[in-house]
Amino acid sequence: MTIPLLPTLHNLPTTLPLEGAVTIELQEGTPIFRASSNVQNRIETLLLQQQNSQLTPEEEEELDSYEEIDDYLSFLNRIVRNFAHNQNKQLI
Repeated sequence: MTIPLLPTLHNLPTTLPLEGAVTIELQEGTPIFRASSNVQNRIETLLLQQQNSQLTPEEEEELDSYEEIDDYLSFLNRIVRNFAHNQNKQLI
């Protein structure tokens, strides 16, 4: 089994907290990485602001960075789920 290369993050938002930005939850014994509620609230704020008015260039860049992080976490979660699934198949 080949593991695809991790996507590259180009930058992190300046508003991203250095601690507590990501939570880990267990789903059926598999760790799943998620943005913390604080980060999710910031993303929701930016998305609402984007719908109601135009974002500043800095806010657009921040939202783009959060989208990259979301893609990255989704990729990691897929790898972890696939690994756990394949490991369970081998045990059967």
